[in-house]
Amino acid sequence: MPKIVDAEARRQEVVQAVFRIIASDGLERASLREVADEAGLAVGSVRHYFSSSDELLVFSFGAVIDRIADRLEAAMSAVEAKSPGSPEQQAAVLNLLGQVLPLDEELAVDACVWMAFRHAARIKPVLAAEAARSHRTVAAVVGRLIMLLSPGEADAHQTLVTEAERLLATMDGLCMHALLQPEWMTAEMCSDVLTAHLRSLGAVPTVR
Repeated sequence: MPKIVDAEARRQEVVQAVFRIIASDGLERASLREVADEAGLAVGSVRHYFSSSDELLVFSFGAVIDRIADRLEAAMSAVEAKSPGSPEQQAAVLNLLGQVLPLDEELAVDACVWMAFRHAARIKPVLAAEAARSHRTVAAVVGRLIMLLSPGEADAHQTLVTEAERLLATMDGLCMHALLQPEWMTAEMCSDVLTAHLRSLGAVPTVR
């Protein structure tokens, strides 16, 4: 009796192969043939689930966005459950912001893949829609966080937008620095920079 293949599970196997290739050799190597070899499959098997390299890349970009989004939502729920201004909430905020940083092996792979796709979207129109969704997804969580940490400015729309963009830029910069200079931009250094940024928002008490 022929073995029944779980289509969704097989797609995820292929996506994981894409992630490994991008993390080790860059997005340019993620062709159908290279991905099939990495996944231990025939090219025809990969084509059964993805008709082209573009379709595979778009699906994989969406997959990493969904992984990051799920982690951000779970971490945001933890922030909202803590007492405002408490040390527990401060720790939860740092954990939330760390979900897009390469602070461990799993996060590093996702961060590398996520950044690679976002950069590629600049010259690959097929990735543009997912790139826009990526920005909206992270920006929405950051916006909620800013409103939670600065409730007195809830009506100052421009201030909220500016602070959200400032935090997003800090997160992106830390992510890039940590990927390119991991010996210097360690998890501890990332935490120190994020703490300093939160302190500038009044979200963390100034140490005297």
